[in-house]
Amino acid sequence: MTRNIGVEVAAPKTKCEDKLCPFHGNLPVRGRIFEGVVTSNKMENTAIVRRDYLWYVKKYKRYERRHSLTPAHNPPCIDAQVGDLVKIMECRRLSKTVSFVIIEKKKGK
Repeated sequence: MTRNIGVEVAAPKTKCEDKLCPFHGNLPVRGRIFEGVVTSNKMENTAIVRRDYLWYVKKYKRYERRHSLTPAHNPPCIDAQVGDLVKIMECRRLSKTVSFVIIEKKKGK
């Protein structure tokens, strides 16, 4: 049985025993939601998500492209791989750097 996390996303098809899974564990999610591409998943149950955005520079009246790298918890039921487009959502602090969790895998490579 999957839990309703309060956001309209497709629940994962597989079940996991992870306590830090928002669907099968007891991790509450709140706050900001971002979309990005997984650039690394070498850490255990953690993925690095790259988010591209535009930043306005007033001096030149133009936009410049920027990006940010956000570590996010990668539950076993979602298991995002490098190149996957994912949706991440803010949660409580899980470690020194991880404050987001992957809630949906949109598409693969």
